[in-house]
Amino acid sequence: MQIYNPIPPVKTMVKIYPHLAFPVDSGVVQDKKLMYLTKEQESFTIWMKSLVFHSKGCTVFDSKGSLIYRVDNYNSKSCGNDVFFMDLCGKVLFTLRHKKLGLFKSWEGYNSTGTKFRLKKNFKILPNGSSSSYKVVMGSLIADDDPRSFYKIVNRGSVFAIKDRSGRLMAEVRNKQSEVSGLDLGRDVMTMVVEPQVDHSLIMGIVIAYNLTKCKL
Repeated sequence: MQIYNPIPPVKTMVKIYPHLAFPVDSGVVQDKKLMYLTKEQESFTIWMKSLVFHSKGCTVFDSKGSLIYRVDNYNSKSCGNDVFFMDLCGKVLFTLRHKKLGLFKSWEGYNSTGTKFRLKKNFKILPNGSSSSYKVVMGSLIADDDPRSFYKIVNRGSVFAIKDRSGRLMAEVRNKQSEVSGLDLGRDVMTMVVEPQVDHSLIMGIVIAYNLTKCKL
């Protein structure tokens, strides 16, 4: 499924990237499997605004200021059923779907290659009472306790980290600060730092699902 929408010029972008570089031609990438794999630590900017008029979502830029991802939520409510995570050309990379199993709610992500995940809140009590955590189960969506690969999200205040099951840091998201003044650019602008050899499209899909649990999209 592909969704194409015209991207109108947005003047407020300059507040996030004063020297904004507009989208590069992604067609030059030959190996799509390596297209989203980080070679070194990479930084991305998440702007919690959709480029589609009267639509909720967010826009993602790479470290050079090029638009790389976009998310559009066409539901009337911020935490509706289906949300589409796309590349800059409008190709759907993940479809995020709201699920409810008994008393518990979760978000599931699917893509065309069969990758899927489920994100749900972890109700275990953490040592730090001000923290909360979420579990991301990869692959099988039937048994959450199946010892397969999974990630966990630990949230401490305005910063949250994504780690693998061994505790290795995969990515960290925090409020973005101005390079000139060092001041926060606002709650709707965040920096996502992804560690080397990590699929940043999957990480971004998890970040979207996490924000959807909080009805921020």
